[in-house]
Amino acid sequence: MWSVIRPSQKTLRLWQAMVLVAVFVFWYAMTTPGLIPPIMFENDRQAAFFFGEPIKIFARVWTWFITDRDIYQHLWVTLLETVLAFAAGTIGGLIVGMWLALSPVAGAIFDPYIKALNSMPRVILAPIFAVWFGLGIASKVALGFTLVFFIVFFNVYQGVKEVSPTVLASARMLGASRNQLLRHVYLPSATSWVFSSLHTSVGLAFVGAVVGEYLGSSRGVGYLILQAEGSFDINTVMAGILVLTAFALVLDWAVGRVETHLMKWQPRAGETEKL
Repeated sequence: MWSVIRPSQKTLRLWQAMVLVAVFVFWYAMTTPGLIPPIMFENDRQAAFFFGEPIKIFARVWTWFITDRDIYQHLWVTLLETVLAFAAGTIGGLIVGMWLALSPVAGAIFDPYIKALNSMPRVILAPIFAVWFGLGIASKVALGFTLVFFIVFFNVYQGVKEVSPTVLASARMLGASRNQLLRHVYLPSATSWVFSSLHTSVGLAFVGAVVGEYLGSSRGVGYLILQAEGSFDINTVMAGILVLTAFALVLDWAVGRVETHLMKWQPRAGETEKL
């Protein structure tokens, strides 16, 4: 058998940091006039115009958070929209997924409609939501909800369907009621599938919030990025993207912590190999 050498957590973090530093060093070298001869562009200023300059980007982030401190109100709006869309989509997908998975008749009736809605490019609903709910937070939450809901729904639906018939038969032989089956068999099975989808859902909730802010808003990080694009300020655009990415990673980390806490009953990879 092939032996897999796994680095320690400290070594892994060090390599990850080195990759990040290498990316920014390459970015800086490519966009700084005079360091590298232009390859893809006619002159060495075009790269900076199209991709931004890391030093100026970090300076913009510093101004937002430390000097002027004017990003906090925009960041709070975007994070609130993201969290509300993420929570609503997750709860809705969990409830509807469990219902249709445990109700074969209802599942058969709504199956074509669920598939039709899922196949729809839901970003085009953003203008409609703006008309229905206005240009405030509600329209962004509605768009983010549609992006998160179907990912969670299909994972929950599949998770319930994948419950072992042997486990169900054993639970019924022991006298488990329908509510006990739901709590001790179906929910644990669906939970592992739900958490596998939540890491993707965090990013899509951000997408819903930012796209909604693009189409109409007066606050939010997406609004800042849109204003910068209108003036061809690529450094501010890239700074906004970095800020959104950083906070998306923070939310993803939070989901991972919750997953670790709630999924203690599952054996880890190392423990599984020892069995």
